[in-house]
Amino acid sequence: MKVEQEAAVGLLPALGPVQLVMLGVGCIIGAGIFVITGSAAAQYAGPAVVLSFIFAAVACACAGLCYAEMAAMSQESGGAYSYTRQAMGPRIGWLVGWNLIMEYLVAASFVAVGWSGYLSALFSSIGMPLPEAFSSAPFAMEKGKLVTTGALINLPAMFIIAFATFCAVIGVRRSAWANTAVVITKVAVILVVIAVGAFYVNPDLWVPFVPQNTGEFGHYGYSGVLRAAAVVFIAYIGFDAVATTALEARNPQRDVPIGILGSLVICTLLYVGMALVLTGIVPFTELNVPSPVALAVERMGPAMGWLEPLVSLGAIAGLTSVILVLLVAQPRVFFAMSKHGILPSVFGKVHPTWRTPHVGTITTGLVAMALAGLFPIDLLAELVSIGTLTAFMAVSASVLVMRRTHPHLPRPFRVPLVPVVPIVSVAVCLYLMWGLPGDTWWRLVIWLGIGIAIYEYRRRKTGTQS
Repeated sequence: MKVEQEAAVGLLPALGPVQLVMLGVGCIIGAGIFVITGSAAAQYAGPAVVLSFIFAAVACACAGLCYAEMAAMSQESGGAYSYTRQAMGPRIGWLVGWNLIMEYLVAASFVAVGWSGYLSALFSSIGMPLPEAFSSAPFAMEKGKLVTTGALINLPAMFIIAFATFCAVIGVRRSAWANTAVVITKVAVILVVIAVGAFYVNPDLWVPFVPQNTGEFGHYGYSGVLRAAAVVFIAYIGFDAVATTALEARNPQRDVPIGILGSLVICTLLYVGMALVLTGIVPFTELNVPSPVALAVERMGPAMGWLEPLVSLGAIAGLTSVILVLLVAQPRVFFAMSKHGILPSVFGKVHPTWRTPHVGTITTGLVAMALAGLFPIDLLAELVSIGTLTAFMAVSASVLVMRRTHPHLPRPFRVPLVPVVPIVSVAVCLYLMWGLPGDTWWRLVIWLGIGIAIYEYRRRKTGTQS
């Protein structure tokens, strides 16, 4: 009887459009706005990094529109995995889902390492530095090889993973409200920095708005604007996590597209505002620092000293919400895979009280804690981008496939200008993947090889094509 009751319990449809938008903003706005804005301006585009963010937003919106059409059609959780499985078959769907595992799991780990760094900086600023042996990774990357650092373990990074995992387990409604509270905090901090900083902007620092090219492609000039767009594109990653919560949306055909596109619009406005303030207060050539926002606050003068702790608070809040959303998204991919028989059925179990895939959530949290506690941020970050771009490309291609193979299926939301929008999305993803280091490609090949082996093993064991 207990088994039957548990089987009848499904995921709780508790999320409305506002909560889904907040989930998207929670996952997109993180270290990007506090770091990437400054480095992209200093190295590639100057003040025209504003244009780079707009170009990247348009390119990312193409992928977002494709996600929105597939999400409106789908009756499953799992995001890109479910969409590509429906359009291109179980094998391709599994490989895309396998890449999503790399995206969400590793991204949660490397963001946790960044969270630990900001927390350490905050404690140091108030004269209470954390012991480095217990707040740093015991391994580091040097010339492509792992070396020991002398540290023992990164406890703050493990703590924030454990906290986010607990929030994700006890219920999607509670997780969504916790995420909303954190998102409101970090967006408020960003708006305060933009509003106060506007009074310190020197318009002369925006001239020339597009610095003259140095003779090297991508180093200022309009080629630099394009190169910076490729760099800041990564700052928009995260909206796809909204698609994994389709079964927990009250009206998924309407609310999931709103969540995806609404979060993209809000984040673009915040990125553009922050870019204008930073380049208007600090000469763009000086912005290639780990904390450009803190530098801008410092340049405002001693009277603005009260704003510096707020910047650290905003960064910590920003990264907290990113981790939470990623740890909500990953178990939903596991959940969908288990329903198709390609992962053990235990990952499809739903807690009878909290109505969450608790086994998958706890498993994800434990693995993420181990990665965050041991490995450096640069190694973890390299593994994220290529998996994400592969998923974007696959979903965009799925729209074209489904339009041809299932033209009469109801589409509550339709991508405009097909096939132009999906093709642009695929082309942008390929361009960005082409620019990634060779080592990243080898890691992708190895990861896909492991995924194929797991798929074939499960297929033979279950005797199905699922």
